[in-house]
Amino acid sequence: MTDVRSADPAVAEPAPPSAGPEVGRTGPGAGLRAGAEAVLPAVGILVALAAWWLIARLELVHPAALPPPGDVLTAFVDKPAQLLEHTWDTTLEILTGFALSVAAGVLIGLSLASSRTVERMFTPLLVAVNAVPKITLGPLLVVALGWGQKPILTMVFLLCFFPIVLSTATGLTTTPADLAELVRSWNASRWQAFRKVRFPAALPQIFVGLKVAMPLAAIGAVIGEFQAGESGLGYVITQYAGVGDTATAWAAIMLVALVSILLYSALLLIERFALPWVRETTSSR
Repeated sequence: MTDVRSADPAVAEPAPPSAGPEVGRTGPGAGLRAGAEAVLPAVGILVALAAWWLIARLELVHPAALPPPGDVLTAFVDKPAQLLEHTWDTTLEILTGFALSVAAGVLIGLSLASSRTVERMFTPLLVAVNAVPKITLGPLLVVALGWGQKPILTMVFLLCFFPIVLSTATGLTTTPADLAELVRSWNASRWQAFRKVRFPAALPQIFVGLKVAMPLAAIGAVIGEFQAGESGLGYVITQYAGVGDTATAWAAIMLVALVSILLYSALLLIERFALPWVRETTSSR
């Protein structure tokens, strides 16, 4: 008698998943990669400092223009309270001008993305404004707005807003086709499509513009302080360089660089927490 047994697919047990990729993500290799990511920026800074020390030691550049790193450190140790006070002033100007640029840039980018007529009407004007060398506007801003923070914040705004406008408009007009088709299948309103699909899909592109604009904000603040500042690191650079104390001027320059690095890193953290799906859906190097 033949024993016939029916194979029930519901009873069949699936094969256990391979644990290889998970081990690669959570094993010692992940810890080594995380450690390398933390150490490599410090190594890059040390290499730059070593090159600076070597150039100053060999006097490839005149010491009046590029003092040794030790002299710059001494200048900071001699005037810590003064330099930190001016650093705080510059940081506030960077953050305020950047916030104004973000608010205006996103709104302008939204307007360009919502209407092809508006885009064709105002894009050439925006490109022309961005093409003007901003340092040439410094004296005119002082005449129009006087001394103090107004011309400085205006300079920051003029340098920052265009990358934010461009990235916002690009992100809102390049919604993935499958997401756009999904919205149409839902019969969603324009507001629902914008809130649920278009704006979230545009956020990675918007953050690209923000990351480009953040260092430009520091540049704009320093240029504004050159022209109209009564405080800030740009003011310190012009004052001490004018009397031949280039070591203190370079200490202020290093503080500008440090502030830019910290603010850029903070923006990266905000992007990581605000857009957790980006790292999960894109390939890592």
